[in-house]
Amino acid sequence: MPSEAPLLAGVRVIESSLLGPGQVGTFLADLGADVIKVEAPGGDYIRQMTWPIVEGVSLLHLHIHRGKRSVVLDLKNPEGRRLYRELAAGADAVVEAMRAGALARLGLGYDELSEANPRLVFATLSGYGATGPYKDMPSHGIAYDTWSGIVRPVTDDEGFARIPPDMPNVGINVGPMLAAAAILAGVIRARATGVGCRLELAQSDASAYMDWYRIETERAYRRPAEEVTGNPSDGYERRPAGLAGMWEGVRYQAYAAADGHVLFMASERALWRNFCQGVGRMDLFERWPGAVYADHARGNAELQRELKEIFAARTVAEWLRFGTEANTPIAPFNTTAGIGDDPQFQARMGFYPAEALGCEQLPLPVFADDRPLPEPSMAPTPGQHTEEVMADVLGLDSAEIASLRAAGAFGPDPDSDSSAGER
Repeated sequence: MPSEAPLLAGVRVIESSLLGPGQVGTFLADLGADVIKVEAPGGDYIRQMTWPIVEGVSLLHLHIHRGKRSVVLDLKNPEGRRLYRELAAGADAVVEAMRAGALARLGLGYDELSEANPRLVFATLSGYGATGPYKDMPSHGIAYDTWSGIVRPVTDDEGFARIPPDMPNVGINVGPMLAAAAILAGVIRARATGVGCRLELAQSDASAYMDWYRIETERAYRRPAEEVTGNPSDGYERRPAGLAGMWEGVRYQAYAAADGHVLFMASERALWRNFCQGVGRMDLFERWPGAVYADHARGNAELQRELKEIFAARTVAEWLRFGTEANTPIAPFNTTAGIGDDPQFQARMGFYPAEALGCEQLPLPVFADDRPLPEPSMAPTPGQHTEEVMADVLGLDSAEIASLRAAGAFGPDPDSDSSAGER
């Protein structure tokens, strides 16, 4: 019988993060881990960053910190640092999602924390990593994709270079995902052996890794042409790296339907045959059967004109039904604004409701025992769970918590006159 417990029930993560890299903990929290975000007095300024701002709070914060608890500790205060060490002593992992070494400079690095918790997994995720000539360089999310070559500048009508208006956002999203996977691997080993580890990742590295096909193709093409060739279906001619080589494709290409566009992907001979049979045009197959695999009928303008006319005769919905019925790969071209209306999206993903999380949000697309993951809680306000965590994690009573507050462990008292000018 399926378990009702979340997948990561019993896993505790202490997160020190600023801005987007905090998504490391989001993946873990969505899977059921108890992720405690430790914030400085005043909180992570992610709440005011970028757009949209939903009822005074950024979507960035609402998504990235959903399902987490927030504790405010002043890590410049000895008592604040002591409490951090105590939290780490009972945790499976500590996440340092900011410049590498930030916690070590406070005496809270892996060497110090692992003394009290030898099975601790300590993961650092930063922009350019802890080594190399860029390690101390400040950066923001798009930098990792310009660095890796995924994003290139465009020029506007007045000759100014600009960031392209439509682009992937790879490093800042995939870096946290890879870090979350590595943390889980570390926790599994630590629970089996009692030995933790230090993990170190960079968002720039993640961006390059996710574009491995183009990067490795370009490296392969540095070798002599007799050693590295193109595909047999192209007469062994070297096509441009990655999807740039799709430009001249015909059997793998975009086509205008009666009310939109579809992506046609019949690059295998068997699938091309299925298409031709389905539309009653076996003459096209007999004339251009193509290679068995990876044949895009590159540069065949005559065939492309035939296909253009065929695809224009049906709607996108009709072509999608055809694709299923005729076993031919055909996909829609959705937009980020319209993807929520797609029936496949609605059947599998949908949105968490705004009333639960502050705005509509995408779930982590994982199904456990044929069920979606539990809905996370709304992203916290700074220090929302400080007293709760002090009590249920560290076992402190109300008098001890009050004493720590008076000692400045949680930063200035927001209700005191002395802190009024600091908010």
